[in-house]
Amino acid sequence: MRLQVSDLSRSIEYYTSILGLEVRNATGGSVSLHAVDEPAPLVELEERAGTAPIRANSRLGLYHFAILVPDRAALGRFLAHAARIDVRIGASDHLVSEALYLRDPDGLGIEVYRDRPRSEWRIANGELAMASDPLDMAGVLAAGKDEPWTGMPRGTVMGHVHLHVGDIETASRFYHDALGLDRVVSSYPGALFLSAGGYHHHLGVNTWAGRAAPASEHDARLLEWRIVLPAVDDARVVAERLEAAGHTVSREAEEWLVRDPWGTPVRLVGG
Repeated sequence: MRLQVSDLSRSIEYYTSILGLEVRNATGGSVSLHAVDEPAPLVELEERAGTAPIRANSRLGLYHFAILVPDRAALGRFLAHAARIDVRIGASDHLVSEALYLRDPDGLGIEVYRDRPRSEWRIANGELAMASDPLDMAGVLAAGKDEPWTGMPRGTVMGHVHLHVGDIETASRFYHDALGLDRVVSSYPGALFLSAGGYHHHLGVNTWAGRAAPASEHDARLLEWRIVLPAVDDARVVAERLEAAGHTVSREAEEWLVRDPWGTPVRLVGG
């Protein structure tokens, strides 16, 4: 997950002091940010001169990226930490998960969430039941047991990415028909949720930005996100399928880069 930001120092302060990520590989205008003791970065930030912050739902591209913490206790500790430092935060119960929402200094959307066990997920009308219900804030806080927040804990991963797109059917042809993700939830108003392996979603797409234009090189934006497949050969097969569907795919060593119909770059790599 690579993001373009307007002020790297300001963004580092936000991602470390509020989200509790660790800084590594700071080189000039870029930095990688990690959960505690995790070798792989969750987010990479790149500063570009002249970048402008964005307003919510004003550009196609990133709606939010979603950081998945290991359990409800970790989410509770983060919520208590956010309350202590008076960070503006949104919250929702999605039935399959419990989620908190923030925006970074450039207006880029962030979700921090925990999954409910799959045994608690329900099927309704032939698809996974998801909603945006009020969150049990007291229950989440209680799960943290008043333990201190010591940073984004080990075991935290990038859970999913959610994008603004121009229309759902075009997004489905690209991400489902060509790339191969499964359609999981299609009844949510103005949105489609897709995944692999029966997960509730690794990717959400929505049309809530209306007729907004794609993010430009002068906007704070998502530079690229990664889909990690089990092996390099799997990534190659997906790249070939995308090419067969008429999409331009570039190869960089054993990785492949493709842009969705609105210009959002997706990198295919083998695990």
